[in-house]
Amino acid sequence: MQSDVTPPDDKLHVGIIMDGNGRWATRRGLSRARGHEAGVEAIRRIVEIAPRHGIGTLTLYAFSTDNWRRPRAEVAALMTLLRFYLANEVQSLVKNGVRLSVIGRRDRLPEGIATAISRAEAATSDGRALHLRIAVDYSARDAILNAAAKAAALTSLTREAFSQLVTGEVGLRDVDLIIRTSGEKRLSDFLLWEGAYAELHFTERMWPEFDAADLAEALASFHGRERRFGGLQAIVPAEVPSLSRA
Repeated sequence: MQSDVTPPDDKLHVGIIMDGNGRWATRRGLSRARGHEAGVEAIRRIVEIAPRHGIGTLTLYAFSTDNWRRPRAEVAALMTLLRFYLANEVQSLVKNGVRLSVIGRRDRLPEGIATAISRAEAATSDGRALHLRIAVDYSARDAILNAAAKAAALTSLTREAFSQLVTGEVGLRDVDLIIRTSGEKRLSDFLLWEGAYAELHFTERMWPEFDAADLAEALASFHGRERRFGGLQAIVPAEVPSLSRA
């Protein structure tokens, strides 16, 4: 049976599971917190170059619902970094035309963070160069479950309408490519609905060392694949510029 999925024809939606911060740090005799700090630097690098690669939406997996099980000190360090990012990156995001959205639960975040998120989203709402979505206290299965609960009250339902319930956004593009760093090869409850037809790319590189060349390599692999969306005719995405490692 041929799928009714409509192949996308505009800018790409890329999701990244940013894995390996702690291992990157411990291999260098550093604290895991220092690894997460280096991970924020990697976010800055990739956000800056993403639009040059034809990426219109970038979803980053920062903190999963299951990550609350990590040591309290590490969770506290991650929340401190989130506060820092929201307080210090907004001006740069606005300057570069980046619209910020934070997906996931907000009711369990430390006091003041939900307010800071709302302020950052409002300040960057006019950004058109890139839609940056950061997943915090996020679970794709919970998002689908919550959408199903809301859908139960509807008399009719389409995929498009259900997608809006899952994502909280109208017309959000499905994910084209999911990248996971650090050599792990699993989705870990990330973008399960939006990523139904996503291509997958796994790299041994740890997230703090992920750079322009790594992104270019992942996208080159993506653009070399044939995407059929359940049909017979291959749909090959248009090529985008690549950047070599300096």
